[in-house]
Amino acid sequence: MKLVLLTGAAGGVAQLIRPLLRQRYRLRLSDVVPVPDIQPGEETATADLTDLAAVRHAVAGVDGIIHLGGYSLEAAWETILSANIVGAYNLFEAARLETVKRVVFASSNHVTGFYPRSETIGVGALPRPDSRYGVSKAFGEAVASLYAWKYGAEVLAIRIGHITAKPELRRDLAVWLSPRDFCQLAAIGLERQGLRYEVVYGLSDNKRRWWDDENAPRLGYQPQDRSEDYAAEVLASDDGITGEAIADQHQGGRFCTAEAIAPIRPDS
Repeated sequence: MKLVLLTGAAGGVAQLIRPLLRQRYRLRLSDVVPVPDIQPGEETATADLTDLAAVRHAVAGVDGIIHLGGYSLEAAWETILSANIVGAYNLFEAARLETVKRVVFASSNHVTGFYPRSETIGVGALPRPDSRYGVSKAFGEAVASLYAWKYGAEVLAIRIGHITAKPELRRDLAVWLSPRDFCQLAAIGLERQGLRYEVVYGLSDNKRRWWDDENAPRLGYQPQDRSEDYAAEVLASDDGITGEAIADQHQGGRFCTAEAIAPIRPDS
């Protein structure tokens, strides 16, 4: 089994996907804080993404990387700069120095969050970040492309919608990505032959989707889960109206109006 580094391994998304990833890979779990509940087939390597030497130590000897690490909310520029921009650069530079080719980069739908919900877009749409967080993910995609084309990295950037066990809000009916479907995309990024640099939107088989992504199926992605299976339950509990017109009209939702301190859910 391949040894895969999972950064951001103490976070909520990592807790959802670790049991599924363990079925396919040995895992090295890295975060700036201790990772809970270590299981057989897992090892740890604590690292602050701003410390290149520590990141290089975490990367050494792995077959591939799933990079979830960073800050997944809107925040002050200083926080985004260190965790998501310096952190992303250090991750790719450490991979280059340790000759690790394969990287799955957890990008975000917030790279294009200022497109209206009435418009369906593909991965070729120009970035319209909805936040400093969205800007940092656009930067991460650019760094990934640089390291792919200049240094020979093999990268899949996944513009994740919203990973939860099941859809919870009306917006999730468009953007939900199940843990199982995320792991399928990650496996494509880690294993597909001939990969250089690709961007896909990360979402399950959602009838109400805002993204027309031809890249993912071309790479072999066949989502197994559907947000529509939960639609009746979601629509009964959430009318989708936040009271903020800009948020309700745009794909990025509350990230379009959030500032440094905003009561919004993590949405990588």
